[in-house]
Amino acid sequence: MSEHPQSAPVQDDIRRHLLHLQVERRLAARSLTIYRAALQRLEAFARLGGLGLRAVQTHHVRRWAAQLHAQGLGPRSIALELSVWRGLYRWLGREAQVAHNPVDGVRAPKAAKPLPKALSVDHAVALANGTIGTLGTLGTNGTDGTAGVAGPQTTRSGRDARGHAHLGAITARDQLSVELLYGCGLRVAELVGLDARPGPTARGWIDAADASVHVLGKGAKRRSVPVGGAALRALLAWLGQRASLANADEPALLVSQRGTRLTHGQVRARLKLRALRSDLPMHVHPHMLRHSFATHLLQSSGDLRAVQELLGHAHIATTQVYTQLDFGHLSKVYDAAHPRARRRPKD
Repeated sequence: MSEHPQSAPVQDDIRRHLLHLQVERRLAARSLTIYRAALQRLEAFARLGGLGLRAVQTHHVRRWAAQLHAQGLGPRSIALELSVWRGLYRWLGREAQVAHNPVDGVRAPKAAKPLPKALSVDHAVALANGTIGTLGTLGTNGTDGTAGVAGPQTTRSGRDARGHAHLGAITARDQLSVELLYGCGLRVAELVGLDARPGPTARGWIDAADASVHVLGKGAKRRSVPVGGAALRALLAWLGQRASLANADEPALLVSQRGTRLTHGQVRARLKLRALRSDLPMHVHPHMLRHSFATHLLQSSGDLRAVQELLGHAHIATTQVYTQLDFGHLSKVYDAAHPRARRRPKD
């Protein structure tokens, strides 16, 4: 195996392992470069400690992983480093060169979970108030306009004429979807699981008289969420046109142009289209509206327990992520508005 002219010399164990990865495992050149760099760092640590690679123990590996973290290497990069080192010792074990794998049991620091992305209030309201234009007409594949736009001259089986006639119904359905996702914080699975009427087999339904939506959430747990005036008006508008799309025996509240229950993918596609038509500068997906519901509610009320109940979280820790989003919002307001925040000391 040819060596990079500027790479440091490596011990024979590493050289043979890299050859094994290249010839037997057939790793790509880019992967081999990453593996080689990680193994060279292992060798450097061992050399500084006066150790041969085969003499490395678990406590050495833990200390070296901590040093990598102190040097600024991220958790995912450290996890990759440890994986490469672990692979070397696993291979040496199969070669009967070491009695145990010193990297087994050593874990990288936990990576911080990325904060959920939420829309600003202005963007959320723009999306809820948005209108669907001609792109919302029936597409050439008959899937609610998500894959193309039918021309006015195309009338195969009357399909496109029906599509234009159903535009009002589709718009009313999409409006209700947005109102329930953002106004009630529903998951997309809870949204598409709603039935038009309550019943023993219904996973969820809307009680317009009580202004509440009843859903079956994660872990088969039922919860009720208040429904606001905008969502109730959207519900009334949709129910007035649902029969023009729904099959006679279809129990679903929200249906596609085929007359059957709307799918997760169709909701995502329609929401993406609506966001584009509303000129939103980011990709919008259903769960972003749930995040926006929680964030905006917490910003206004500060009641974490109430938000937990409305979202259907089993543990308050799951909801606490929105306190970080709220603090981020407050920090931006402070930085933008307070005269003492405009000049931050440099490191």
